[in-house]
Amino acid sequence: MKSMASPVLYLILSLAFSFPLSSSTLDAMSKGTSLSIEKPEVLISPNGAFSAGFYSVGDNAFCFAIWFSNSRTVVWMANRDQPVNGKRSKLSLQKNGNILLTDAGKFTVWATNTVSLSSVQLSLYNTGNLVLRNLEGVILWESFDSPTDTLLPRQQLTRNTKLVSSSSHTNYSSGFYELFYDNDNLLRLLFNGPDVSSIYWPDPWLVSWETGRTSYNNSRIAVLNSLGNFSSSDDFNFMSNDYGAMLHRRLTLGYDGNIQLYSWEEERQTWVVSWQAIQRPCTIHGACGVNGLCSYVTGSSRKCSCLPGYKMKSSTDWSYGCEPEFDLSCNKNESDFLLLSHVEFYGYDFGLFPNYTFDQCTNLCLQACNCRAFQYTFRYDTGSWNCYPKTLLLNGYHSSYFIGDIYLKLPKSKYDSYVNHAEKFSLVCSNEGTIELARTYVKNRENGAVKFMLWFACGVGGLEVICIFVVWCLLIRTQKSLGADKQGYVIAATGFKSFTYAELKRATKGFTEEIGRGAWGAVYKGVLSDKRVAAIKRLNEADQGEGEFLAEVSIIGRINHMNLIEMWGYCANGKHRLLVYEYMEHGSLAENLSIGTLDWKKRFEIAQGIAKGLAYLHEECLEWVLHCDVKPQNILLDSNYHPKVADFGLSKLQNRGVIPNSTFSKMRGTRGYMAPEWIFNLPITSKVDVYSYGIVVLEMVTGKSPTRSVHDINEGVEIEHERLVTWVREKKNGEVANWIEDIIDPTMEGRCDMGKMEILVEMALQCVEEDKDTRPTMSQVVEMLLYHENDHH
Repeated sequence: MKSMASPVLYLILSLAFSFPLSSSTLDAMSKGTSLSIEKPEVLISPNGAFSAGFYSVGDNAFCFAIWFSNSRTVVWMANRDQPVNGKRSKLSLQKNGNILLTDAGKFTVWATNTVSLSSVQLSLYNTGNLVLRNLEGVILWESFDSPTDTLLPRQQLTRNTKLVSSSSHTNYSSGFYELFYDNDNLLRLLFNGPDVSSIYWPDPWLVSWETGRTSYNNSRIAVLNSLGNFSSSDDFNFMSNDYGAMLHRRLTLGYDGNIQLYSWEEERQTWVVSWQAIQRPCTIHGACGVNGLCSYVTGSSRKCSCLPGYKMKSSTDWSYGCEPEFDLSCNKNESDFLLLSHVEFYGYDFGLFPNYTFDQCTNLCLQACNCRAFQYTFRYDTGSWNCYPKTLLLNGYHSSYFIGDIYLKLPKSKYDSYVNHAEKFSLVCSNEGTIELARTYVKNRENGAVKFMLWFACGVGGLEVICIFVVWCLLIRTQKSLGADKQGYVIAATGFKSFTYAELKRATKGFTEEIGRGAWGAVYKGVLSDKRVAAIKRLNEADQGEGEFLAEVSIIGRINHMNLIEMWGYCANGKHRLLVYEYMEHGSLAENLSIGTLDWKKRFEIAQGIAKGLAYLHEECLEWVLHCDVKPQNILLDSNYHPKVADFGLSKLQNRGVIPNSTFSKMRGTRGYMAPEWIFNLPITSKVDVYSYGIVVLEMVTGKSPTRSVHDINEGVEIEHERLVTWVREKKNGEVANWIEDIIDPTMEGRCDMGKMEILVEMALQCVEEDKDTRPTMSQVVEMLLYHENDHH
């Protein structure tokens, strides 16, 4: 096949390249040369990955840019805020060593301000770096030193550089979001709006050590490598979901304010997100502007709406927000408040008023002329309600994750007309409305010769397209015979290894050392060929093809969180299905509870870690996952007793076609930890994991297993885990003041922080409510456990 196709390919390629292309390519520019728009020429990197030249950004408007050759995705622009005319504009490398970008009027739009007496050369490197250097190899200027919105592998972000987003999907001019190092040496995301600015990542109410950062290293350097690892001097590090694969990558600050790492997927010819900083885009400051409210449509997509009584300032740009359709009076008798549930507006309080009643908070806002609304929020650490009067309504979002309400101040005379509006936030937030460029260009009158040349160019271009299409078809035929190679690419892209059954059998010495067994199969300890100790799960046989198995394994392999077990690889030989995980030195939570090795501090930290891992699965990872079997046997502890949730994604791996928000075909999970939805055949949501988590926490606190004294459910006898829940509730609601001491595990007696244990129990009892709608989400659980340490406002 290959020998027959090759001569044909060479023939077609030679024919294709014998015709003139739409633009010519250059290896480098030397002194006295220039690039013009009328004579399209581009610089090409030696490996062909990058191109540099004039890039169209509007009607007869161009910027000098660098882009990926395969997708024309821009990674750098010289004059993003001042495009040049499509005629008589050029980039010149002058004889004095300076690079000038001049407009049609011959005035300078951009320059490198470099000087060299010796010869210089402008080259585009394989890294995407545009470099001006002299004959001695001294670099006079490079594009890597002045990034726009994108960081490429090996390009450093420093104290002197920053990323600035574009204005929209179609407008490349500077937007309102910045990634930079602040004066405390921390890497930050900033909303720098038209009127106000604010830090929004990492969470501004947290100090550096609470976010895992350090401010002691003042070098202020961050860099992304080609394998997908990002490292910053403030100790902020991450790895992409496809870490280890040699792919084209770019770290881009989007016009929506989120920083995302993209990887090029060759097979589908598209960019895919392999990491992102912010999982809930509505928490990005300025998303919908002042008086605007951000809410979620499906998954992580968002929409913007104006608050009741407000209208958009700009019909094409939400960053300008909304303006009131009314005038507020300072007379408190002429104003009233409209309740907007689960809504937060971060910042711009004129004070914090703790232990305020609702009436006190209402009167406070009524008496202040500059009060636009007030936030009324419950504090779990103090057990009281706090009042936050707002002078500016910015950074607003609606989410069921937020426990609190906003009360919007409106004129009484128009109050009734706004009540119905409160439920109708329907304006779509696409952020793709374009802002007109500061300068526009008028087209010249049509020229007959130019028109002929255009038709001729179109004809030549059409012939090129036909040749390329024929080549593509031949390549497709060739690739169809290389299915195994395609699968090899899939493994390279996902970043984990495909093992043979013989390798894993040898690693486990014939599957002799069993260290666990669950609903999905047995787990064995093994030593891989590279000497790493691994836990190898041998899955029960399932009616699933290899392609389906690989697709699901790819999803699980991309999920990466410090509280989730890491997958190293898999095996899919014949009917054998095995998964290879990192080995956890201290075994399962169940084992440690049974031998009493965990003190109160470890148990509290383990509860926090489990909650963070489940919250990530439910709400934050790129592929949302329900666990369906949360229990102590599936919580593993590393050498430092940090918890990692295991067996996530396996319900989907062995039962394709199950929709998370629908009813599962049969019961999942373990008796004693299963939510009532399973028993009564109700729709299954993420709240089943919340329920199981609550049971696990009660078991950690009390030391009592819910699976003891099992009764027959079909005979109507009380479900076994309800006995544990009922017992704890009776103790809590009894007359004994120190009830927490009566229920805690005796092995912790005398060395237990009763306050923290009480927080755990109260939170766990909320998680095991029979009505799933009254249970918190896992992200709310995380907030509850951290709330006593951090002031959310």
